Amino acid sequence: MGAYTTLSRLLGFVRDLVLAHSFGANAFTDAFFVAFKIPNFLRRLFAEGAFSTAFVPVLTEYQTRRGSADLKSLVDHVAGTLALILFLVSALGMLLAPVVVSLFAVGWVLDDTAADKLVLAGEMLRLTFPYLFFISLTAFAGGVMQVNNRFAVPAFTPVLLNLSLIGCALWLSPWLAQPVVALAWGVLIAGVSQFVFQIPFLAQLKLLPRFRVSFHHPGVRRILRLMLPALFAVSVTQINLLLDTILASFLVSGSISWLYYADRLVEFPLGILGVAMSTVLLPRLARDQAEQAPAEFARNLDWGLRLIVLFGVPAAAGLAVLAGPIIATLFQSDVFVAHDVRMTQLSLMAYASGLLAFLLIKVLAAACYAQQDTRTPVRIGMIAMLVNMVFNLALIVPLQHTGLALATSLSAYLNAFLLWRSLRTVYRPRAGWGLFCLRILVACGVMSLLLIWLAPPLSVWLEQSLWQRAWSLLVWVPLGGAVYIGVLLLGGMRWRHVAHAA
Repeated sequence: MGAYTTLSRLLGFVRDLVLAHSFGANAFTDAFFVAFKIPNFLRRLFAEGAFSTAFVPVLTEYQTRRGSADLKSLVDHVAGTLALILFLVSALGMLLAPVVVSLFAVGWVLDDTAADKLVLAGEMLRLTFPYLFFISLTAFAGGVMQVNNRFAVPAFTPVLLNLSLIGCALWLSPWLAQPVVALAWGVLIAGVSQFVFQIPFLAQLKLLPRFRVSFHHPGVRRILRLMLPALFAVSVTQINLLLDTILASFLVSGSISWLYYADRLVEFPLGILGVAMSTVLLPRLARDQAEQAPAEFARNLDWGLRLIVLFGVPAAAGLAVLAGPIIATLFQSDVFVAHDVRMTQLSLMAYASGLLAFLLIKVLAAACYAQQDTRTPVRIGMIAMLVNMVFNLALIVPLQHTGLALATSLSAYLNAFLLWRSLRTVYRPRAGWGLFCLRILVACGVMSLLLIWLAPPLSVWLEQSLWQRAWSLLVWVPLGGAVYIGVLLLGGMRWRHVAHAA
């Protein structure tokens, strides 16, 4: 799963490189990112967020304690009911596209010069909104496979989104009057292809659903009961990012794009570490809960947290220190100029400071939902979102778009801490956490200082050719990783300190 997730994220880099070089960071790209972010936000809310965290534990319980007939009945009725809800939401979103865009880009409504952006975003939203329908059904199929320990196929499907957007950007955009609209077509094509790709694998498991609608099926009712509060709690980070978009619509053109590209770079380690770990842990923790094995539950959670800290801290430090060089290498072009690089660098550094918290939330939230506890994350999510809004309002004036990114990071740490505290009754950290964290901090500090000292300043990177920047980055990133691992080994760190306790 990690390999396919890495492939997807690497192609995501290629995708964003193509977008930045083809379209830059301007009013047109702002319009597309708003049109894409709205259904993408709902996808994470319905599919990767609330639905998956409610569906997987119930499906695991059915598979563990019930017969195959009950399991198939649950799959059929969940598929049909989910499809009906998604169809209605998607149809309503397409019908009210201009209104929806106005709600998520309030600043454009109040700006007379932004009327074209509003119209363009509304047109593209009508193309991107059906993506919610298809990608949520894709997440349903992925949940079925994860419970059956088939992680590779769900991890591979995002590759199709990246390929679709790259293809449409390169080959469809020259044929359209407004080239950026090709990206909206790419999103729609990706949603359909990702869903169709999953169908043969469901058939292999003999769990290809016959779509049946029923809000009275006991399994469906349990999932809906767990899902409704989880709609908010599990996607607090995404809600915060969406609030950033709303507030950024009041700032200068390009602000939404700068935040988007920075967020995409943070999504790389977040996807490889956070999403992959929570995806693997959720069915395992749900099984521990169903089998009433609290000791194994605590060991699995501790193992997941150690891996997150081991890899998350250096990833955050590396992103922050090399933010400028990474952005210059990937995105700088004739339309993504040095000013765009510097603005995106600032937002990436702010997001990177919260990467560890984003990762911890993925794992800690999975532990809560494995226990079918949705109320606690809801309460914590509400607190975190309110705090985020306070930070947003306090930081947006002095720091502009960077303040929005920093506010998201600060509120994420509060979210992670409160989630950890809520699990104290079921989780006690294994011995050795203090020394474990000290070794990681020392190794990270040495790595960061070395990169700051040896790597050339951003002004030098901006003057280099693309190949010079790429070659330099291929030197500095592995060097930083090697220094981090070397200092850990010299400090006495061994694999047994993070290995899963049997």
